Amino acid sequence: MGDPKRQRRKFDTPRFPWRTDILQEELKLLGTYGLRNKHELWRHETQLSKFRGIARSLIGKPSDERMKMENELLTKLKKLGVLQETAVLDDVLDLTLEDILERRLQTLVFRKSLTKTVHQARQLVTHGHISLADRRVTIPGYLVSREDEKTLTYTADSHLANPDHPTRQAMLVVSKPRVINQQRDRRRGGRF
Repeated sequence: MGDPKRQRRKFDTPRFPWRTDILQEELKLLGTYGLRNKHELWRHETQLSKFRGIARSLIGKPSDERMKMENELLTKLKKLGVLQETAVLDDVLDLTLEDILERRLQTLVFRKSLTKTVHQARQLVTHGHISLADRRVTIPGYLVSREDEKTLTYTADSHLANPDHPTRQAMLVVSKPRVINQQRDRRRGGRF
């Protein structure tokens, strides 16, 4: 069962934590994907680093030794939806952090237009309004497989499952701030 005293860190910190370009890139990813803190970002970076490290070690082995482990790694990444079905081992080295972040439950809820913003997606996931294959998932960082992505929906007992709920109605309304701004600019004689 293991020692239940203390969980270990699941991430490695950046090698150069105070470089401006790294800080800016991390901040941009935090905002784009609605991450709570940099620990979530670093966890996915570490996971990607492990996948790429396994691929590098397999490329250096003779083909008869690496075949089984290569198939296991590729099958796992294809099932997760990070790689295409026709991918080979070299494609693992081309993976980026965005490829992993796009498979998070929070991001997929936002991409499927179940919420207006990625931050609202996080809130709905943590409050238990989202289910995968009739199973409630409350972890925004859960990596969704391709087959589970098809079953992503509101939880059956959630009040958001009703299409007439005000939150869902607000998502259907098309906002028109650009039209209003264009009309205002015309009145002022400006360009739009």
